[in-house]
Amino acid sequence: MQIQAKKREILGKKNKYIRRDGEIPAVVFGKGMESVNITVDYNTFEKTFKQAGETDLLDVVTEKEKYKVLVKDVQYDPVSTRISHASLYKPDLTVKTEAQVPVEIVGEDTNELIKSGVALALLLLQEITVEALPEDIPHHFVIDVSAINEIGQGVTVSQLEYDKDKVSIPNIDPEEMIVRIDEIVVQEEEPEVTVTEEEAIAGLEATAEKPADEEEEKAEEKE
Repeated sequence: MQIQAKKREILGKKNKYIRRDGEIPAVVFGKGMESVNITVDYNTFEKTFKQAGETDLLDVVTEKEKYKVLVKDVQYDPVSTRISHASLYKPDLTVKTEAQVPVEIVGEDTNELIKSGVALALLLLQEITVEALPEDIPHHFVIDVSAINEIGQGVTVSQLEYDKDKVSIPNIDPEEMIVRIDEIVVQEEEPEVTVTEEEAIAGLEATAEKPADEEEEKAEEKE
């Protein structure tokens, strides 16, 4: 995927004028290079980022340069929730790097337990940290739960399908569960206790009398 970009001289608070023109201020950075400030078209970047996420390499092309980058960080405006800035990391393509790979569940609509309403697929790990060359990073991990037919069963890290010669998953127990089929427990509502008018009045009278009783007890103790 490719994104056209332009070098920018505007920095800091003046970036608001760039955003008003339908562009996003961004920066390309990497080991052994000076950071490059750029602008990219808002709609193009938003669409591309939705497809690529933080795992697919993008080609950012300026007037004179071309950078192969990963989206490292995206900032959002707290009021409008629109993208306000993007940090693009230019990795060394010959050196392995770590990346957060998202997990996607499929097959819920054909799982008998889920269809019958007695269970749900619980996603325990939304992302998995992998180590691989930038061009070998998986876009995502897809887990099919359609054939899981027992409550409590699921899929562990060791059961993931990926190219184990190119990608490793360090620092996670291979037997750690990523997705589990859990039973839906419906809690019964406690029956409402109806209080009669007589009981309510008796309760109020008892509360009103209590302070007097306590005073009498204190007086008796003094005697």
